[in-house]
Amino acid sequence: MKTQFYTFIKELQNTITLKLEEVDGTATFQEDQWQREEGGGGFTRVIENGAVFEKGGVNISEVYGPLPVAMQSYFKVGDVDFYATGLSLVIHPVSPQVPTVHANFRYFEMYDKDGTVVDSWFGGGLDLTPYYLYQEDAVHFHQVCKTVCDRHEVADYAVFKKKCDEYFHNSHRGEARGIGGLFYDYCKTSEQFSMEDWLAFQMDMATHFLEAYVPIVEKRKSLSYTAAQRDWQEIRRGRYVEFNLVHDKGTLFGLKTNGRIESILMSLPAHVQWRYDHHPEADSPEEEMLEVLKNPKDWV
Repeated sequence: MKTQFYTFIKELQNTITLKLEEVDGTATFQEDQWQREEGGGGFTRVIENGAVFEKGGVNISEVYGPLPVAMQSYFKVGDVDFYATGLSLVIHPVSPQVPTVHANFRYFEMYDKDGTVVDSWFGGGLDLTPYYLYQEDAVHFHQVCKTVCDRHEVADYAVFKKKCDEYFHNSHRGEARGIGGLFYDYCKTSEQFSMEDWLAFQMDMATHFLEAYVPIVEKRKSLSYTAAQRDWQEIRRGRYVEFNLVHDKGTLFGLKTNGRIESILMSLPAHVQWRYDHHPEADSPEEEMLEVLKNPKDWV
């Protein structure tokens, strides 16, 4: 299972980075290969200062070894070994008219000291963070997610959408990070479903990430914007940073398992603002966006 999935995400990384380079038209991804002292490593690909994408990364990793003590308590297990592999991406566009996007598709195994697999599961999802609300873009993104889910008996769009709204939520702000998408975790063998069922769904959803995101970028990347709109984008990016550093489990896992810091923090945007007690003007497009973040909607 782990070999099949890792082979898949290696090829997916190539597919996604080539397409995003084509969309940008000027910038290309630079790759770093890194090794983890305890076992494993990964390939980090970063794009910066492009015509469309200001900063972004499409990373794959494969790490293994003894599960650190800090993570043993998190998973409520004893002294076990682990294997984790996945693809994670975050793309921050130049234009505030184009949404930021995040996706993650991962697989995890846990072993006893005899090397026997004692637990395994898939997790992941994708979510969209626009700065200005275009209803048709939100509908498109969610419709792609729902269409993939509807092909697989294991996947429940309504459940995964709700989990996404709950997870990507800045509870200290009382608002969502974006307009959601899908979030699922601990997807494992049951009486009804096999790991092969989950693998099929995971690969299908990951393969359709570009279909969910790229048409939105193509539609919005040439729209004009003002300095004030760019300020709003950077203020909202501040909330993105807050979520990743305060609440995100993936960031925590990477830091606690001695992952590569530059790869873990690749998700942070290059230009961010934190304005004191900032509030958008009444009845403005910015306020409209904020209202949706405070009150998640059903898009499809």
